[in-house]
Amino acid sequence: MKRIALVLLAASFLAAPAMAQNASQVSAAQNGANCPKCNLFQADFNNRTLKNKNFAGARLRQSDMGLGIFNGTSFAGADLRDINASAALFGRSNFSGANLTNANFVGAYLEHANFKGAFLSGVNFSGAEMRTATGLTQRQMDQTCGDRATELPAGLRIPVCTVQ
Repeated sequence: MKRIALVLLAASFLAAPAMAQNASQVSAAQNGANCPKCNLFQADFNNRTLKNKNFAGARLRQSDMGLGIFNGTSFAGADLRDINASAALFGRSNFSGANLTNANFVGAYLEHANFKGAFLSGVNFSGAEMRTATGLTQRQMDQTCGDRATELPAGLRIPVCTVQ
């Protein structure tokens, strides 16, 4: 009986969400506050205007940023894995050192955005405007995908996304 209780107790810890979002930080960020190193896991920033903000080092994993305006915002070193950023504006935003694994930037505006040292594995840049983006390497781009409408900096190419 003790073993069963211990197994159930251990299972409950494993099933508990790790580091759930901080509701007060999410609310403050949604209302325009800077929030560096905040826990904004799965936050809804859909269709919000948050220009020139500081989210450096923040945890924004699985957040919805679609149709948002984030021009000039710093996401340096942030956890942006699995975000939806479709059709969002990120002109002059800083993604240096950020983890963007599996992010969706379909139709996003990324002109003058900084991607130096960013992790881009699995990112979909289909239709993205990023001709003047900086800090990108061919090695980074080889881990992403896009389409014929993706606008890249001179000298870079992107694999075509495949439908799964």
